[in-house]
Amino acid sequence: MLNKDRRAITAEHHFSHLPMSGVIRQRIKRLLIALLSLVGIHIIAMMTFEGLSLLEAFWLTFTTLATVGYGDISPQTPWGRLITVAVMYIMAITVLTLIVSDYIEYRFYRRERILTGRWRYNMKNHIVIINTPKYGGQQYFLRLSSQIRAVPGYESVPIQILTQQYPEGLPPELRDAGLVHYHGSGGDPQALRAVNIIDARHIIVLAPDESDPDSDSVTFNIAHRLNDLKLCHRATLECVRDEDRHRYTTMGIRTVIRPVRTYPEIMVRAVVSPGSEKVLEDLFNYQNDHPHRYELNLDDLTWADIVSALIRHGIGTALAYIDEENRVVCHPEPDKEVEGRGLIVLVKSADTPPTEELVDALDRYRAFLERWHNLQDDQPQAGATIPKVPTDKQD
Repeated sequence: MLNKDRRAITAEHHFSHLPMSGVIRQRIKRLLIALLSLVGIHIIAMMTFEGLSLLEAFWLTFTTLATVGYGDISPQTPWGRLITVAVMYIMAITVLTLIVSDYIEYRFYRRERILTGRWRYNMKNHIVIINTPKYGGQQYFLRLSSQIRAVPGYESVPIQILTQQYPEGLPPELRDAGLVHYHGSGGDPQALRAVNIIDARHIIVLAPDESDPDSDSVTFNIAHRLNDLKLCHRATLECVRDEDRHRYTTMGIRTVIRPVRTYPEIMVRAVVSPGSEKVLEDLFNYQNDHPHRYELNLDDLTWADIVSALIRHGIGTALAYIDEENRVVCHPEPDKEVEGRGLIVLVKSADTPPTEELVDALDRYRAFLERWHNLQDDQPQAGATIPKVPTDKQD
């Protein structure tokens, strides 16, 4: 019968970072205890045989241990000198040397493990990113991490990558951005334990290859591991094939999105503001809506007027305009008159309106505004009706 590991995967039951690091740290602890014991013995001996006060004995012990030797206080009795030679010169200074040596060895060992992705951090409330994009992983991680930390409340959130890439260490740019990694697979329970997945704030599972539907099989295996740990409610996952989405949603995965490597903002929104990614995703889905550029002159309407005119005539939602210098202006002031040479409008892909329809809609809105201003100038009496904006359904 197979012996199953029934230990709970929790922060309280983690192993030490790695066997060798645990050995070194345990040895340093034992040496520290031995050193403190020797220091205590020497202090007591100096008080007993030399008649020193506690403060004087303490001072003599530590100046001897540090090999400073001021000479202001020194042992005078034979027993005091013999104990100082045996306890401090031979034993305590040797133990101190071993502690310094082990500490230096531990630091070198830790640094090597960190660089190669084999160090187990004791992280909490962090973000774990599983897998690395097949192409442009370094640039994607840089943009993703910078956009995550631009969100209020996420400025200093730790980010760890669980990946089989970068066996020789993360690129310097990623390390400078504060990212760390663990070399392993998201389908390996021990690797998930190593990144402290239980205490992660968010879990992001990337598709290994955004253009290969077989990537979903790798992702599905990771999703099953997260389901076993009851962590699906924290996971945001990429799915290449739309028809596979229901497999993850029925499992309880919090958010499922398509891989969009050129726009990490979709992933960031999915993580920090679930639901908003649906709007952003739709901008990249040409089966429903898509942004369309229209070449037309804009000179006498405000941005609020343009938005209202297009919505009233069922054309779409104005996203930006192109100014006279051919620059795309997003989020313009609503009450400022727009001067430009084109519009970018979110329209239905199956029924994209022609430019003439936009021109007609704007002309109708101008006519409406003119009638409205005329009524205002004529000071209409109470009960006068506001002129109705003509639409395509009206003559």
